[in-house]
Amino acid sequence: MAEIKGILFDKDGTLVDFNATWLGVADFMAMDASEGDRWKADRLLAAAGYDFATKRFKPDSIFASGTNMDVVELWFPRLSDEDQMLAVARFNEITSVQGSAMAVALPGIVETLGVLHRKSYRLGVATNDSTTGAEKTLLTLGVAQLFDAAYGYDAVANPKPAPDTILAFSDLTGLRPAAIAMVGDNRHDLE
Repeated sequence: MAEIKGILFDKDGTLVDFNATWLGVADFMAMDASEGDRWKADRLLAAAGYDFATKRFKPDSIFASGTNMDVVELWFPRLSDEDQMLAVARFNEITSVQGSAMAVALPGIVETLGVLHRKSYRLGVATNDSTTGAEKTLLTLGVAQLFDAAYGYDAVANPKPAPDTILAFSDLTGLRPAAIAMVGDNRHDLE
């Protein structure tokens, strides 16, 4: 740990309880996408990785690790490029407003972030949510002032698992990439 000077956190599943936060948001998105048809919405949720038996999203599923663009491509495979961008914008709005409003912090995370900040670690967020969604969630949790930056999938050319967020954080902080730890809950965070 002596060489680690910065820590990038995935947001969902690492700072916030993924299922407690996102089940309601995902359901809202699916109902919106299916124009209120419960049966269709449930099919969309299942396709995105929701397991109705366990009432949880499967690890590494599209909804657990993908971007809003990934969800749009899955749910609306035949949209024109223009309609696809409109759907992504709609989902970005839903996830940033609903996701931040419904954010449930993992137990002890707020205190832990305070300790890390006092120990002079440079803190950042690298998420496949939107940047606005990440920033609003940090405000909701009351920890935004502890972070140097939040990088959503829309803040970099290539979202996780590409190294773009680590390189952007390195450029911002002046830290070498090898001095930055990535903390996450999915395989793509490790990658």
